Formats: sequence, structure tokens, C-alpha cells
Amino acid sequence: MTGDVIATANLISRGEVSAREVVQAALDAARASQSELNAFAHLDEAGALRMADEVDAARRAGATLPPLAGVPFGVKDLEECAGMPTTMGCRWFADGPAASADDIHVGRFRAAGAIPIGKTATPEFGAWGYTASPLLGVTRNPWDTSRTPGGSSGGTAASVSAGVIPFGTASDGGGSIRGPASSCNLPGLKPTYGRVPTFGVTRHAQNAVNFALATTVTDTALLFDIAVGPDARDRTSLPAPGLSYSRIIEELDVAGLRAAWSSDLGFVTVDPEVAAICGTAADRLIAAAGMERVDTDLGIEDYIGIYVLMEGADKFVSVPDGWESRLDELDPRTVEGWRRTREVTLPRFARVEKERRRLEMRIAEIFDHVDVILTPTNACAPFAAEGPMPTEIAGRPCHGGHAALLTMLANIANLPAISLPAGLTSEGLPIGLMINAPRHREDICLRLARIWEQISPWPRHARGWPR
Repeated sequence: MTGDVIATANLISRGEVSAREVVQAALDAARASQSELNAFAHLDEAGALRMADEVDAARRAGATLPPLAGVPFGVKDLEECAGMPTTMGCRWFADGPAASADDIHVGRFRAAGAIPIGKTATPEFGAWGYTASPLLGVTRNPWDTSRTPGGSSGGTAASVSAGVIPFGTASDGGGSIRGPASSCNLPGLKPTYGRVPTFGVTRHAQNAVNFALATTVTDTALLFDIAVGPDARDRTSLPAPGLSYSRIIEELDVAGLRAAWSSDLGFVTVDPEVAAICGTAADRLIAAAGMERVDTDLGIEDYIGIYVLMEGADKFVSVPDGWESRLDELDPRTVEGWRRTREVTLPRFARVEKERRRLEMRIAEIFDHVDVILTPTNACAPFAAEGPMPTEIAGRPCHGGHAALLTMLANIANLPAISLPAGLTSEGLPIGLMINAPRHREDICLRLARIWEQISPWPRHARGWPR
């Protein structure tokens, strides 16, 4: 019964279906899919149905309903949703208390009438490009349940792609919105840092952002309209953009924009089939949008060292005291990462920060000559659901970060970027094309995404789903 966000909201507002029926269908689908997908960490049936009944009562009373009234959604289990626990995929928090308040974007979706039905699965502390943890187990891709839906927003991506929920929240510190979008054939927007405020401690590296995943660009634009805008609790939050993304996706003139295509940014190991699929998609998008293709040497060097230290330091800030006495409850890879981060000296951290600034300056120079950079989203097709991150792509050895290396650029340089369904591999696995735009230009990302949605529509859900 759950479909696109806008379509579902319209059915409820017209009284063609009740919010209770829609929410109950989503809860039933979540439970029914759990044995195959394992996409949910927690369901709140009583709370969700209570909120659905409130929506139905308001409609019967003739009240004006907010835009998402009655639409069910999931909340990534790194984020706070009032009344539900937050485990972050870690056994430390398996029996923790329910959150007392919503994260800002969760609260904004709730204020717009959407109904959270549960928490979606994430790897431990959101640390990996696949979704598996000692606490929650392995989350699987509805396109092929032997494969990962990506990470760390894999639970949200799997449940949206399977048609369990129309949308769910997601976050992106190195590709965790765009990677799962690519793996599950969804559009996935990573905003500029600060566009969607973040509750709690402001991250020093300012690389991780919160938003959502849905099945269409029109839904994504509506959700973005709801999520953006400043909040006094986040000193890095940006002013309101002063435009409607729902309108801009139909109106922005992108003809003549200069587009640079790169299959590998000059150093990433990319599967040739992935590069070919995305290269064809890039050519079609450039032609359909009336853009000018610019052939240029991007001159970008491998930035994995910058990313690993930057992300590791930010995560280490949140490590609770006494963690070394509870190592047996953690994923061994988490322990290894924390120990490496603890050994980083201040001079080394400063050197890496200088390298990041140089990379940001290089990206700024590139955008003096081009308006968008097109690349594959992931360097390879979805890999085994259990992980680990691949250390070989198309027969070529690479370090474990290569599968997600293309997405990390937007996090390091604070760019908006969007992944779009580009096609399927010979094995029927989804591949994403990524658009990187200059800082604060989500309007360009979304307008180009809408053009692509119109000329190359993709199936809303994975084959055979919803069940």
C-alpha cells in the first residue's frame, strides 16, 4: 500500500485511504521482510498507529493537513527519534533508554505529518560501506539478497527500495546516503554541510550530513524543502535558501553548464563495467540538459589518508570513557580504528588538515572552469552483504576504502552531490551516476536529477518487491 511520498500523502488527504491503513501496511511489510532483508532495528507499532489515528481524526474534523500527514517513514539508528531507542548498531546500547527528543530533521519530518514506524539498521557507529554489526546482524539488498544494500544507511535504502516505506532518514559522512542509493537503485542527495541542521555536538571535520532517501527526485525535493533551514542549536546551520526545491527542479535553466566527466578522478580503481555504464549515462544527461562537455585533467590526488584521519578523529570524540574495558562487546574493526586514531599526534593531525585545505583549494580551482563533475557513485557493484569492503576490484588490488572513494570527495570538500540510478550490470545489480556541484548548489544537483528522471525513468522498487 505504501508508494511514493507525494502519492501516499495525497491518498490520505483525499480520504481514499486512512493513515491507519497505510501505517499498518508499512508495519506489516517491515515485519514480513525482516527475515529476508533485516532492514529494521526496532519497530514502534503502538506509537505509529496512535499517530495515524490522530491524522485520521484531524482529517475527519476538516483540519488542514500538513504535507506529509500519515506518511510512514523509518529513522536511521544513528539518529534520535523520541520514544525509540538508539543503538547505533552497538551492543553497548542494546538496552539503552528511549530518546527523549527528535534529531532536528526527524522532528521536521514529524512536524510535517510523517509518522516514524521504527529505526532502520546501520553498521556499528555507521563506520562501514555495508550494513552488518554484531548487534543487528546482516542487512541485505532487495535487488539481490546475497549483496549489500551499502552503508551506513543500508537499512533505510533496503526498506525504501523494497517498498516497505516511502522514505527514511539517512546520513552521509563519506557516502552513506549516495552509496546505498547507488546499490539500491534510488536517487540519493548529500547536501552541503549545514544545509540540514544537526542536533548535538557539532563535528569538527564538518563532513557528515543528515537527510533522507526516497524513490523519486520529486519526493526528494519535497523532503529537502521540509528539512532545510537554520536552527539555533547548530551554530554551523545555513540560512534558509530562499527558494523552493520542488519548483526549482522544474524551472532551473541548466543549459550551457560545463560538465566534466571522470570515470576515476585519475586515481580510483573502478570496475570497467561500472565506468562504462556511468559514462554512457553521463553522455545522455549532458545532451538532454544542454550542457557543454569539458575535457579537463582534474589533477586530484588520492585523498584516502585525509578522509580516514578526519572521519576517525570525529568518531573518536564520541567514544565514551572506559571503552577499553568493554572491547569484547565491539566489532574488532571498531576497536582497531579507535586504537589507530588514539595514536595520532597533534602535529600529524595539523598536517592532514593542511592537506585537506589544499584539496579544497584545488576543487575551488576546478569549479572556476566547470560547473559539475560527473563520476560513478561507487567504484564497483554491490558486494557480499556480510562484507568486508573489497580489496580487489575487477582483478586489481586496492585498499579497502576504494569502493567508496569517489563519494568521499564531497564530504572532504563540503560539496553537494547526488547519486542517480544509471543502469544495471550484466548480473542485474544497480549502478549509480554521481553529480558533484559547487558548494551550496543543491539546486543544480536536483534539477539535473529531475531531467535524468524524465529521460531515463527507473523502476520505483527492486524486482519482486514489495512482496
